[in-house]
Amino acid sequence: MAKKTPRALVAGNWKMNGTKTSLREVRLLVSMLKGVRLKCDVMICPPATLLTKVRDLTRSSRVITGGQDCHASESGAHTGDLSAEMFADAGAGAVIVGHSERRADHGEANGDVRAKATAALRAGLTAIVCVGETHDERKSGATLRVISAQVKGSLPEGASADNTIIAYEPVWAIGTGLTATADEVAQVHRHIRKRLSALVGEEQGSRMRILYGGSVKPGNAAELMAVANVNGALVGGASLKAADFIGIIKAYT
Repeated sequence: MAKKTPRALVAGNWKMNGTKTSLREVRLLVSMLKGVRLKCDVMICPPATLLTKVRDLTRSSRVITGGQDCHASESGAHTGDLSAEMFADAGAGAVIVGHSERRADHGEANGDVRAKATAALRAGLTAIVCVGETHDERKSGATLRVISAQVKGSLPEGASADNTIIAYEPVWAIGTGLTATADEVAQVHRHIRKRLSALVGEEQGSRMRILYGGSVKPGNAAELMAVANVNGALVGGASLKAADFIGIIKAYT
């Protein structure tokens, strides 16, 4: 029996961008998606200050909302942090953990990412676990070794195709304008698929979605999304404008 290809997901990570005026882009996106026969799921991960507003605007649409990062604990004396339960309460369906900017700016190690991803599952959220190598690691030929360690060390307890997504984002391609070639993406995604099958079993590993991120734009989305084992995109800057974001989504229409 042929393996079923996982349904694609195009997720927009707004990072530390967006105020109430940005909601007009959400309204525009919802309007632009009306009547479109989507072959992928669509998600917006706005800053926490806008999450409930985005959820209200997308409630009657096919757009899912997600959060950016979460604390590993359900509650406690952690000023400024947000728990996975808080994101779920605000209407999120998923949360991004382990993004390279968190790993670099906040010193998060694989164990920290794993704890946060496990918290996401505890709260009933989908964990979007990010992995990716630096430019120096790629130049030294360490890419697959680094990715293997990150996948194994960051995968949450109880991970399955229904609650966990992996996002491969080469650090050197995030916000730089540089994009991995189709061959480079294919090599890493194939490697991730093999590692997932070894860690969670062939059945779950074959169905788990693996997204690509790193300067994904309307102009290169179709080529990148056509690569084997690429099941969608985690989009940064291009997700801030509805016209750009839908240009990527249309790779699946």
